[in-house]
Amino acid sequence: MSKILITSVDAVITWVDGGDINHQKKITPYLSDKRALKNKNFRTRFDQVEEIRYAVDSILKFAKFIKNIYIVTDNQIPIFLKNDTNKYKNVKIIDHDIIFKDKESYLPVFNCRPIETRLYKIPNLSEHFIYFNDDMFLIKEVSLEDFFIRGVPVLRGKWLKFNEDMFFKKIFSSKNKKTRAGHKIAQEKGAKIIGFKKYFKFHHTPYPLRKSTFENFFKINPQIEDLNIKYRFRNYNQFTPQGLVNHIEIQNNSCVLKFDYQMLYFQNYKKPFLWLKFKLNTLSQKKDKLFLCAQSLDQAPNHKLKLILNWLDLKLEKNFNERNK
Repeated sequence: MSKILITSVDAVITWVDGGDINHQKKITPYLSDKRALKNKNFRTRFDQVEEIRYAVDSILKFAKFIKNIYIVTDNQIPIFLKNDTNKYKNVKIIDHDIIFKDKESYLPVFNCRPIETRLYKIPNLSEHFIYFNDDMFLIKEVSLEDFFIRGVPVLRGKWLKFNEDMFFKKIFSSKNKKTRAGHKIAQEKGAKIIGFKKYFKFHHTPYPLRKSTFENFFKINPQIEDLNIKYRFRNYNQFTPQGLVNHIEIQNNSCVLKFDYQMLYFQNYKKPFLWLKFKLNTLSQKKDKLFLCAQSLDQAPNHKLKLILNWLDLKLEKNFNERNK
């Protein structure tokens, strides 16, 4: 594998504030069931507790090689950006209408998969970029080589069979699960499009990506791109674009595979308070743990939410003070 020169690396974060009254007015006409706005399982894809500030701060503190941080959103601006423009001078807002230029008929969109499919359309985006969800945080100093080695992406994951090739899945999967627009199925679909017989499952860690991989594939296969961006809400027919390009990189031998997510992960908050505290204060100290993903923080009970956000505050503030002594 020849060495590829990296001149700059950007970070990209997708974000929405579902509590914004203007966002609610925008989404309501497209809902077949208006009661969905009161359904916590529906709302958790849109609601937020300003965790994006911690995501941005973690990049600024722990990934000094990042040039620009792009926040992709729908005519919204996080509160923290309004309050401190100097600290966040390299953070830029990118509206959906910019990345959906010439595809405006698909707007408005309330679905991460079309948005992720069009991230490569961010103006002046670096060839090498790292995509974060707004609930992903760096918790230790990272280097360029944690994401790109010799210019190609480091893909964290593990090989899995497709659901239909797993005997127990065939027996116990309900019809509803087989048509649900789930994250795992969407990953499988990306692998199948490229022609794989199994898939390399990624998790909720920051995703190193190359803009040209998107550009080259969708230039030849525009119908596949259109398939993925035409749904305003998640649909069973969609694939995860990260999974798609990951498998392109694997097929082209233009990546490095790493079989360790290096992550702490909170998916729900039913575990005891002391267990969450142990994970944060003890497991996070392991040298190999670089990332924290805390999904659906909007659903965390107040005392557990306070624990996690206070921990992040101390982690980021302590690091800031140490670097500026």
